[in-house]
Amino acid sequence: MINYTPNPDRYEAMPYRRCGRSGLKLPALSLGLWHNFGHVDRLQNARGILQLAFSSGVTHFDLANNYGPPYGSAEENFGQILKKDFGGYRDELIISSKAGYDMWAGPYGNWGSKKYLVASLDQSLKRMGLEYVDIFYHHRPDPETPLEETMGTLDLMVRQGKALYVGISNYHPEEAAKAFKILKELGTPCLIHQPKYSMFERWVEKEGLLDLLEQEGVGCIPFSPLAQGMLTDKYLNGIPADSRAAKAHGHLQENNITEDKLNRIKQLNELARERGQSLAQMALAWLLKDERVTSVLIGASKPEQLTDSLQCLNNLQFSNNELERIEGILRGEGEQA
Repeated sequence: MINYTPNPDRYEAMPYRRCGRSGLKLPALSLGLWHNFGHVDRLQNARGILQLAFSSGVTHFDLANNYGPPYGSAEENFGQILKKDFGGYRDELIISSKAGYDMWAGPYGNWGSKKYLVASLDQSLKRMGLEYVDIFYHHRPDPETPLEETMGTLDLMVRQGKALYVGISNYHPEEAAKAFKILKELGTPCLIHQPKYSMFERWVEKEGLLDLLEQEGVGCIPFSPLAQGMLTDKYLNGIPADSRAAKAHGHLQENNITEDKLNRIKQLNELARERGQSLAQMALAWLLKDERVTSVLIGASKPEQLTDSLQCLNNLQFSNNELERIEGILRGEGEQA
């Protein structure tokens, strides 16, 4: 029984970018399943988002072992939807997962040991009903495990056929360069790096990570491109009760949204309107203006949000004047509200 038939023209509107010096291309926008796909969420809503994404040319779905909540539930739900709706399209999909953060109790359920990474990927494959993932990431550096052990395990995953490519996330340039060297020597070059990067989070530029990725031929796929909702119209009129900033245990705390930051958000929003875009669309386009960025990870809590984000692809060009205005606003040189 066919549950879902994707749009036959799904590849027409989506640009695809080569990932570093590899043979793989990724869609300009990829879908992250960090939020909205756990057991606390509605499965039918998650199905709607995934179906719309694939029908729009989004071929890359990004997960991790601890996405949910609870941990593992995003992979379980994705596996159910994959079996129902995408069974015949596996070879058109790029599915990634990660391990590196807290996952289960005891000394073997966290960080970067071979013991943890092997067990974690085996569990992820079982939850999703897959024989392999396309990309397997080490989610964050481990300050205690030798980097040779962690990278050697990524190489092992490829040699065992459990992953086609490997990547790293949250590594700063010095440790990333060491990881790239080890992987290259092992014969499994690093495909991609997943850093936190947005207009409000610029360390990848300041520390030289983008330059390193270009030099080493490694792709870049930023996460949190909308600064956890700050680069949207959500906070233009204060902090909504249902927002992440209003939730006591959310990753975005209310005290992060200062009057100064709200003023910058409003100025950026005005510039986006002049460009014929929403603030979120401009923030995504701003990342994609850099050819070193392979793809940008977006999230969505409902299909309409995904539709809005996809419209950023209609205008990826910035004039020098627009870029200068953005930099001025981010430095706090704009008009005060």
